[in-house]
Amino acid sequence: MPRVKLTITESRCRSGLCRAGESFVVEDLCPPLCQELWHNIYPYVFALRNGAELDCGETRLRAFDAACPDGGRVKIRGEVVEEEEEA
Repeated sequence: MPRVKLTITESRCRSGLCRAGESFVVEDLCPPLCQELWHNIYPYVFALRNGAELDCGETRLRAFDAACPDGGRVKIRGEVVEEEEEA
């Protein structure tokens, strides 16, 4: 099953949990993100882990960009990690 790399691209997190530049690879367990952000992005992560490509403008990608439901204080990028990138 593909792994999904999550990268915090921007952060004004009130709790200090998310810092810009941090990355997490999702395999079986959820990463150390606040529940609100994880709840918001989980459907995308689940879809990518199960082989989906997601709409992105005029194209389809094995990636997504999302924002925290708390006014977009945290922005995150999720993308499928290819085997070559894992080494």
